[in-house]
Parts: sequence; structure tokens; C-alpha cells
Amino acid sequence: MNPGIEGQPVLHWSLPPVSDRAEVTMTSLTTFYLSGIIGKEAFGADGDAIGTIKDLLVSAVPSGLNDPNQQLVTGVRLKIGKETKFYSFNSFRVVKAREAINVSCSGLIELGSDEVNNGLLLGENILDKQIVDLNGRKLVRVNDVRLATLPAGTFAVAVDIGIDGLLRRVGISAPIKRLLSLFKINIPTKYILWDDVQAIDFSNLNIRLSKSYAKLQTLHPSDLADILEDLGKKSSASVFSSLDEEKAADVLEELETHAQIYIVESLPVNKVADVFEKMPADEVADILDELEDDKAELLLKEMEAESSKEVRELLEYDDDLVGSIMTTDYLSFTATRTVEEVLKELRLKKPEAAELYTLFVTEPDDKLIGTFNLRDLVVTDPEITIDQIMKSEPVSLYDNQKTTAIAEIVSKYNLLAVPVINQDNLLQGMVVVDDVVEDLISERRTKRRRK
Repeated sequence: MNPGIEGQPVLHWSLPPVSDRAEVTMTSLTTFYLSGIIGKEAFGADGDAIGTIKDLLVSAVPSGLNDPNQQLVTGVRLKIGKETKFYSFNSFRVVKAREAINVSCSGLIELGSDEVNNGLLLGENILDKQIVDLNGRKLVRVNDVRLATLPAGTFAVAVDIGIDGLLRRVGISAPIKRLLSLFKINIPTKYILWDDVQAIDFSNLNIRLSKSYAKLQTLHPSDLADILEDLGKKSSASVFSSLDEEKAADVLEELETHAQIYIVESLPVNKVADVFEKMPADEVADILDELEDDKAELLLKEMEAESSKEVRELLEYDDDLVGSIMTTDYLSFTATRTVEEVLKELRLKKPEAAELYTLFVTEPDDKLIGTFNLRDLVVTDPEITIDQIMKSEPVSLYDNQKTTAIAEIVSKYNLLAVPVINQDNLLQGMVVVDDVVEDLISERRTKRRRK
């Protein structure tokens, strides 16, 4: 356990456990806060003040996986007279007696420009910045940084995102704690370990924390979408552009309309087109429907011909027609295919979950003649043909029907997906119950805003 960080996992380099903490000497472990050292005077070997500490520099260039040097304090920004320069932190020593912090320096060693450029200033670039709490899956603000001095050096251990850190910054933590202790009230301390920190606000940087945006890829698209919506516009576009195309497509689907529009208008056309090609055509059509015609046309031209064609066909439908919310991502098979052949094809295609809600049976000209589901496949002998397990004359919707008909059919027949056909009974797509629910929720939100 890290000192003072209760309930948190151990770092990849070990600190003494709580039970042994009292036995640790001053020289082996000293913990302090960034707010307690910025503004402090550093004293030389003769006891005279040599300058004022303005900030600390940590290494920001990873040299390997789980490398503790990524959080090593390498430099100090020191103001001497009217000049401010960067010096190696190796010659500095931080000693804490009770709550008082003293900083001594055995000699000034100026840092080169490369060392400075490859570092991250904690005060300037971390304090008061927005970061992602990967465990809490939310955006928080840094109130302080906790550091620990070990024989191997001084390291950034964690960021303080609690009220205690804020009170400490303004210098009233101790008296407030004493006052509240009379009423047996404790101020909770909340940290995020440095290894779990993912900085977001890089408006004035060309460097990032140890793992860049890599850890954001592990978040669920819905959680990441919530974080992007909480970020400022510039930062949200920066984070989104760092995602791979598959992840970006999933996240874009989850964003609210206003956030989708900003992202699309902020990024290069080719980047957006690549993401669109990974999304269901109906989702892309919904976004393009909100853009200016010129911008939408530009994006459609940039997309691959087949993807662009599917989206254009959906855009031709009026908003109140079934065709406007159907998806063209569906799976259809001829009636003579065997169960084994269908299963083999599904394994190859690896379709999205929604595409497996209902599987369709069509004739060579795409005329719809039946439906079946995944359960039918799993419980049936492999050599059986699809025409023996399909449901003939399936319930369906016409693409030019009003969307008001969808809810009734879904509810009446308890369907997860409804096939959509044209007047010639040719399969055009399907309406998925997820989209119906999303539309209903969106409609209610719009009504509330109007009120």
C-alpha cells in the first residue's frame, strides 16, 4: 500500500507497508505534497538561501513498460534573483520534520534543453488540470500531487483529487481539520495513483504522461463518451482523434448529437470518413442529417463507394418513415443452406450482437421468405437445411410506413428486430429494438427541452 493512500493497489515499485512505516528512517522515505514545496526557498550547504522553487520536473519519456523512471523527479525550476532556470534534482534533498519541509542543495547542476523538453512540469501541467479517473470512469480535477523520496530518488506517487487537497492548497487544511475533529468529522482524502493517471488537458503541451492515451482505449465506449462530453471542445476533439477507428466509431455512436456534430466538424474529413466506414449506415445517416448539406456531401464523397451508397439511400427517407431508422447491417441466407454452413459463415463474419437478433431467409433476388434465430441454429442438427427451421411469412414493416407503427409491432410480437421490406417484398434492412428505445428517449428529451 502506498503511504497514506488507503484502499489503493500497490505501485509497480514497492513502498513500505503501513505496519512498518514507523520504522522507516527519515532518509529512506519522506512523503510530501507539491503544494508544500512550490514557493519554498532552497538552502545551500552554507545555510544561505540560494533560490525559490517554482516547479518540479518529472520524466515524461517512457523507457519501458511499467518503468518507475516515468514518474521520477528529474529537475527543479528555480528562481535565483530575476532569473529562472532548470537544475538537476539529484543535488536537492527534501527533509520533513513534523509538517515543516526543508529543501537543501549541495550544488547547482543546470539541465540541458533536451532534458527539460522531455520532462513534464507538475505545477504548470498537472495542477488544476482535468484528468480521467480510469477506475471511476469519470473526469476529475487535480488539487495536489503527492511525492515520495526513496533512496532511488524522488517520485510522483499520486494525484490528490479530494477536498483535503484543495484546502491544503489555500493553506487552511490544518485548522479546518482541527475544527471538524471536535465534531468527529473527517475530511476524506482521495487519490489516484500516478500509474492510473491519464492527463487530458494538453492545450499547451507537446508531451503527455507515461502511457499517452493508451489506457483510454480500455474504457467502455459509453464511459468514454461521457468523459468526452464533460471535456472542453478542444480537448474532446484531441482525445477522440487519438482513438483507433474501431473505438472511435463505437464512441461516436454513444455521444449526444451536439457532441457528435462538434467532433465531426473539428476533425479532418478523411479521419471522419474512415470512422464513418466502421459505423452502421443508419447511425452515419443520422449524423449527416444534422450537418450542412455541403459538409455532408464532402464526407460522403470521401467514404468508400459502397458505404457511401448505403448511407445515401437512407438519407432519401423522410425522418418519420421506417426506412430512416432501419439498419442495413443484417444477415440473410438462402433456404437451401445447412445449419453447419450458416454457423461457419457466422464464425467467419463475427457479426455485431444486434445482427444476430434475427436472421433472414431470402430468395436470390432478395425477396424475404422467412426468419430464424440463433437458438434455432444451436439446437438443430448441422445437416438440417434452413427451410426446415425458418418461420415462414414473417412479421415485417414497409420502408415507407410511418415510424409510429414500429412500437406496436415490436410490443405485440415481442421482437428484438423487425425486417423492413419495400413494396416488392424485397429485404431492405431491419429495425432493431435498441434503436426504437433510443429514439423514444431522444424524443422525450426534446419534449422536455421545449417545455
